[in-house]
Amino acid sequence: MSHPAPQPPSPQQNPDPDSSPYPYPDSHHPEVPPAPHPLLTPVLALLGTWRGQGSGQYPTLDEDFTYAQEVTFTHDGRPFLHYEARAWLLAPDGTPLRPSARESGWWRLQPDGRVEALITQPTGIAEIAVGTATSAPTTVDLSAHEVAFTPTAKKVDATRRRYTLTDDGTLAFTHDLAAVGQPLQHHLSARLHRRP
Repeated sequence: MSHPAPQPPSPQQNPDPDSSPYPYPDSHHPEVPPAPHPLLTPVLALLGTWRGQGSGQYPTLDEDFTYAQEVTFTHDGRPFLHYEARAWLLAPDGTPLRPSARESGWWRLQPDGRVEALITQPTGIAEIAVGTATSAPTTVDLSAHEVAFTPTAKKVDATRRRYTLTDDGTLAFTHDLAAVGQPLQHHLSARLHRRP
């Protein structure tokens, strides 16, 4: 018994993967598909892009500084957030001076509001942080569980990050740091507002 020769698939059946858009885009808002995974409930209010200003200091720095920061949280329907943050230093008059910190990672939501976060930085540092996420108000508190660094990176021993969504819709961020022989202490704080 002979079988008919296979026919080439139509473009609708097998689109060119090099020219097709990614079929599973991230969502920046809980009302925009895909539907968020139920485990994301404590952090749904963080979805989107936030921008604002902050200040920083550390004993090993010559002086305190002011910076601007943009943070984006997205999801693709699975129980984790994609997290991306970038900052740039500001002159006293608010003029941008130069790029500063940048990091990207994933926040893996677990039952009972536990969070496991993987955060990497181009300075050669990778953190695994653990903590909790709660709603009313939305608060995420993460502390470093493990820190790895490349051979030329500055040594970081511990970090703690806190994100709190206040009643007026401000995302308050604080970052504590233990690095280059210094104990864990305040390093950064910022107040961010949702971008349209």
